[in-house]
Amino acid sequence: MQRMLQSVTGIHTARGPFAPEGRSKSNWKNMEVQTSDKAYEEMEHPVVRTHPETGRKMLFVNRTFTVRFKDMTEQESAPLLEYLFRHASDERFTCRFRWSQGAVAFWDNRAVLHHAVGDYSGYRREMRRVAISGDRPV
Repeated sequence: MQRMLQSVTGIHTARGPFAPEGRSKSNWKNMEVQTSDKAYEEMEHPVVRTHPETGRKMLFVNRTFTVRFKDMTEQESAPLLEYLFRHASDERFTCRFRWSQGAVAFWDNRAVLHHAVGDYSGYRREMRRVAISGDRPV
């Protein structure tokens, strides 16, 4: 499957979470999120990319931003994308970070899918996000 996908291009857009009618307003009520018409822009990225430092191949699709494959409609792309989304979030590939006072989590978004679990009821979760301008996926 990896060889087949290496020449496939994914189409990514931020319209789902960040377009003016996007779901960020309802999903992230405790966060200040700026929406923009720029969220409709589409970017092309390889479905399998090479990490620029390790040289390892990795799946580069995610449920939030990957909407279809190049030269295919969203409807045509949906079954394979759903398969890839489920595969990427398989429990065998996960790491569960256990928070404790003073803990810091740091990850490389080029190689990790982040999913916050709301299991800290009664506690404050403070997050400071830093996004580093990176390379173009290849």
